[in-house]
Amino acid sequence: MVTTLKEILVMSLTAIAFVAGDIMVSGSGTKLEILGAKTALADDDDGDDGGSRSGRSGSYRSGAGWNGGRNLLPFRGFFPRRSSARRAPAAPAVPTRAPDEILGFGFSAAQLTQLAEAGFEVVDRGTVTMLDSEIVKLRIPARMTLDAARARAQTLAPEASIDFNHYFRPERAAEHCAHGDCLARSVIGWPSADDRPSACSGAVTIGLVDTAINPEHDAFEGSDIEIIRLADERFPQSGKQHGTAIAALLVGSATSRTPGLIPGGDLIAVDAFYRATRQDDRSGAFDLVRALDLLAARRVQLINLSLAGPPNRLLEQVVKKASERGIILVAAAGNGGPRAEPVYPAAYEEVIAVTATDKSKRPYRRAGRGDHIDFAAPGVAVWTAASISGARPKTGTSFAAPFVTAAVALMKASEPALGPAPIRERLAGNVEDLGDPGKDPVFGWGLLNARSLCEKAS
Repeated sequence: MVTTLKEILVMSLTAIAFVAGDIMVSGSGTKLEILGAKTALADDDDGDDGGSRSGRSGSYRSGAGWNGGRNLLPFRGFFPRRSSARRAPAAPAVPTRAPDEILGFGFSAAQLTQLAEAGFEVVDRGTVTMLDSEIVKLRIPARMTLDAARARAQTLAPEASIDFNHYFRPERAAEHCAHGDCLARSVIGWPSADDRPSACSGAVTIGLVDTAINPEHDAFEGSDIEIIRLADERFPQSGKQHGTAIAALLVGSATSRTPGLIPGGDLIAVDAFYRATRQDDRSGAFDLVRALDLLAARRVQLINLSLAGPPNRLLEQVVKKASERGIILVAAAGNGGPRAEPVYPAAYEEVIAVTATDKSKRPYRRAGRGDHIDFAAPGVAVWTAASISGARPKTGTSFAAPFVTAAVALMKASEPALGPAPIRERLAGNVEDLGDPGKDPVFGWGLLNARSLCEKAS
């Protein structure tokens, strides 16, 4: 039998395809297509940025190829089978800090000159009003490690506060709505605007530090939102999925598909993030410090921080100063899992750390735990805005934090002079104790009871 050149080519490519992945051949046997491994998008919007990314028609089933074609299963006999399953490549490590930068408060002009002579370069600087100081971002000398650079800078400026430019990221995860019930606010008796007692009404401006927001979303019709982009304009803008969802959950229009906890409320949103690589939205400690200082300068008394990262000396100082000024900071407890190390800013003593529960009041399986946890709120399948239009269920401690932020906003609206200590006391007195009696590392003081909060206020 004469073998044609086309048949030889098909058989050769078939061998390659079996090694590389799935294959599909059209009915004529003249067209071969290699189907590579599908890449899962690490995106809490679960594909809301458009339709299918593939132009193919038909459906795909793992191990069987696309319907409408026929697999070259008869050729499997020509090739040896693998003795073990192919292992998926390990996920790349997520960087926790900028590779060549350190930050500092309290450098004198002479010390900066010494640092420049030692090979450091001033990349950026800005005034931090709360500390009456300047934050300086320095690029470290070539061929010097970060630890060595920080130690060298501390030697040259012993009185300065110096640390790495740590990265902070939005705390999110993907989850589908269970049993079609996404109205998480009903679990804690959150009152509608019509049912809210007068003592729980009023206006207060909420500060938000998050990713970019889509101001054209229907959820924000009639809302008073000011958006300030703080991240370096040279970097790509962060994704709008997370910021849009958090903002809508807080102040979404009452007439939209995603009414907010405080519909139409005033919001100053600082976009301190940028997109480093695909789906990796991050904010450096340098920009996070500046964002908090900016909101303090605007006299915002309540800030939602649905983000997390490692401890940072400079961020800690700004958090302490903000609390001393009476600013209430609410942050997500993190999605690293029950055994994960505490994340920041939630783990700072001055910050209200919020964990997540599902609609059955069970702890979210990936929520962080520890003695720093203060309160629990709904955070599994929370119905809120998608990035472009419409709505989706969202899961993560990021989406639990706004419930506590909104509860604090109601209290501040009726009593503006309430400071951080009495706010905590009132929240602790308006919870459902779900874990061990009193404060525990899973639920903190317990699950927020918004109905009780407003009843006692009235």
